[in-house]
Amino acid sequence: MPRKLTAAEAARRLARAPRSAPRNAAIVRAIRRIPRGCVATYGQVAAAAGYPLYHRQVAQLLRASPLASLPWHRVLGAGGRIRLRQEAGLEQRTRLEMEGVRFRGKCVDMAEHQFRFPGWEDA
Repeated sequence: MPRKLTAAEAARRLARAPRSAPRNAAIVRAIRRIPRGCVATYGQVAAAAGYPLYHRQVAQLLRASPLASLPWHRVLGAGGRIRLRQEAGLEQRTRLEMEGVRFRGKCVDMAEHQFRFPGWEDA
């Protein structure tokens, strides 16, 4: 009998799964649902798209897509932390501040600005 995978092993296997056009389209739809002045984490976006363990794919998709076509700056790391470095991180913070998003140190005030995707969090 094969051994059971740990959660970390399962997540690594899912992260190595081949890219999927339907999955990417669902992630893009989820990102576009985040309204101005609100933010969501990579994990929230993945779960709202129907792929709860695919937070790394959300980051990869944003990295590979033309940034002008998506509100990329509204997607953050866990706890509301900006995961981009140097100029890109500064640009993300500036864009969020222009939308009225407030920060507590280096993190977004998630209690005030976190977008709740309807449906998946109620389950």
